[in-house]
Amino acid sequence: MEFVESAALVLGSAVRLSVPLLLACLAGLWSERSGVVDIGLEGKMLAAAFAAGAAAAVTGSAWLGLLAAVLVSIAFSLVHGFASISQRGNQIVSGVAINFVAAGLTALLGQAWFAQGGRTPPVQGDARFQPIDLPGEVAARAAGGFGRLWSEVVSGHNILVYLAFLAVPVTWYALGRTRFGLRLRAVGENPHAVDTAGISVAGLRYAAVTIAGLLCGLAGTYLAIAQSAGFIRDMTAGKGFIALAALVFAKWRPVPAMLTCLLFGLLDAVAIRLQGTPLPVVGPVPVQVFQALPYVLTVVLLAGFIGRAIPPRASGVPYTKDR
Repeated sequence: MEFVESAALVLGSAVRLSVPLLLACLAGLWSERSGVVDIGLEGKMLAAAFAAGAAAAVTGSAWLGLLAAVLVSIAFSLVHGFASISQRGNQIVSGVAINFVAAGLTALLGQAWFAQGGRTPPVQGDARFQPIDLPGEVAARAAGGFGRLWSEVVSGHNILVYLAFLAVPVTWYALGRTRFGLRLRAVGENPHAVDTAGISVAGLRYAAVTIAGLLCGLAGTYLAIAQSAGFIRDMTAGKGFIALAALVFAKWRPVPAMLTCLLFGLLDAVAIRLQGTPLPVVGPVPVQVFQALPYVLTVVLLAGFIGRAIPPRASGVPYTKDR
């Protein structure tokens, strides 16, 4: 039973650590399914995290922090949309620019507003999203053993965790079963056919990048005032790029994207669990080795060990009517 309880702790940690990756991955999925490549996931998450941390610190409300994060992230998404859709600019360059702007702007404003080295003041109480205990959590925890799977893995998470996993079936249904989703996917495959049918290609793509901004806003909020107690400089730590790797590995499908993000979260959880623990034969292992595991897996996945991953045909291609 001790093994089951230890496994439950690791799995619960994996669920929590996978949430920002999952939200960012779904954001990239919505955007790229419409034909807009979004390298700027990292920057939008970082900007949203700063907005959430700053707003929550000033107002004392986690919900106002969430609102600020979503608005800032959507604003960055619309800038990316304007450059990529309206101006038909290079989508990769636009995304990279967003990452640079977000990294510099959050550090600058954090120091100017709070004078704490780019951090926001720590938050607590109502300024953070608190864990939710589902029915039966106390009894399951007291029972121990397999009961810990309910208390650690399913229960005891904040509302953003449940929203992240709820977004998976919603995305699956919306993209595969609704008129809006089917049209959006058609824009990512053959925008000329959609335009010929009298449907606005630009409108659908703007809708997709707006949804991506919403999801990145949730991811940034989770990092700043749910998982942590405030914003710290560069706190996304490459999660946006890991989410892009997960998206490619999942071949732009929501359920495989969730499973891939859980795999990355599990690696993170195992790395945290094993820090300072001597391994058989090897002995003590430097902490940095475990911290590098998710990034090593990212390189392995992108090196071609996932089979052929074919993106939407119009992904990354600016749409012009005269083509």
